[in-house]
Amino acid sequence: MSNFTFISGATGGIGKAFSVSSAKRGYNLFITGRSSEKLDKLKEELLSINSEIEIYTCPCDLTSKEDRDKMISVIDEKGLKFERIINVAGADIQKAFMEYTPEKVLFQIRVNVESTITLTHALLNRRTDKMEIITISSMSGASPMPYFALYSATKAMLTNFFTSLHVELKKEGVKVTTVLPGGVPTRPDLIEDIKRQGLWGKLSAKPAEFVAEKSLKAVKKNKTKYVPGGFNKFLHFIMKFVPLKIQLAFIARRWKNLTKDAF
Repeated sequence: MSNFTFISGATGGIGKAFSVSSAKRGYNLFITGRSSEKLDKLKEELLSINSEIEIYTCPCDLTSKEDRDKMISVIDEKGLKFERIINVAGADIQKAFMEYTPEKVLFQIRVNVESTITLTHALLNRRTDKMEIITISSMSGASPMPYFALYSATKAMLTNFFTSLHVELKKEGVKVTTVLPGGVPTRPDLIEDIKRQGLWGKLSAKPAEFVAEKSLKAVKKNKTKYVPGGFNKFLHFIMKFVPLKIQLAFIARRWKNLTKDAF
């Protein structure tokens, strides 16, 4: 039986980049996303890159426990084992907290946190002797962010959780790397956000392909955290020394007029 790489959010920009990089490396894939049509199209593209790999697709609404349980049932029916988990799926809603609806609050928490952690737990119980875990967090989780508070908080939770898991599972042959990218120009709204940030956005942004390739290399080295790009590494380092009050004031001024609800 072949071993597989699981990728959530596989049809999105970063997820697709991971899927392509994985196919080029000869990894067998289990890919999931919301649209069966997009998954089928991606599978066809990946097989054109490497026709020798096995690919399973499974549409799944990650906010639904029922859908997640069905996906795990499919995995068990096929007897699949996993050597790699790549957690990409996430919702980057950006606005003041009181502009959320209760439904959107739960949606973002369920996509960013609940689904990521519960699926990681399930797949760890279906792993091979050695495993790699890559989780896409964000530079936005490195500090509290007024007007981006819920997204920032969910990404900070992922960073803290998987950093802890890095230590817990090290002796069990599991490598865990959390990735903190800056802007990644994968959708028109994200490209526009990066443009509006001017030079700052341009220096911070890295292509999805860059993030995927560097992350796959980082987990091989079992890096606890990986920050793509020199400018982002510099920011991440400097933030450790800037008083929180100053960080919050700067972030609030920069983000209070930027509103996005892409999901």
